[in-house]
Amino acid sequence: MTPDIVLILARADNGVIGRDGDLPWRLPADLRHFKALTAGHPMLMGRKTFDSLPGLLPGRRHIVLTRDRGWAGEGAEVAHDVDAAIMLADAPTLMVIGGAEIYRLFLDRADRIELTEVHVDAEGDTHIGYPDPVDWRETARADHPSLDGRPAYSFVTFGRRP
Repeated sequence: MTPDIVLILARADNGVIGRDGDLPWRLPADLRHFKALTAGHPMLMGRKTFDSLPGLLPGRRHIVLTRDRGWAGEGAEVAHDVDAAIMLADAPTLMVIGGAEIYRLFLDRADRIELTEVHVDAEGDTHIGYPDPVDWRETARADHPSLDGRPAYSFVTFGRRP
């Protein structure tokens, strides 16, 4: 079974997606959105992303793609290459949740991108480009204003162009 592959990420306007292994902002609405998107689906991530989680996220399988053949994480299913990770998922939809290297590995195979645009220029050490309009088209957008000192943000869905 070849699953629909969905990349899920939050990105600042300047391309930052991380700082010191964490998100450089706090957006509770984005965490709720992430939970709604990933609930009931296997999540694929790199080892650093797995290590950054506060613990296992309920109702979701945690598949970790790592080159380290000796690595094991409690509650994680481990794969060592992209094809093995996809086969291990064995589900109609695979949610790819990061980090940047994992996104790059799956970008050419992805069917959809669920992007939270965080409308700030954030300081960070991990960056990713905006979806290329040659390959991706925006299919849905929900804009949200700045509130309680938190930045404005948009939930944007992209579908792969045929």
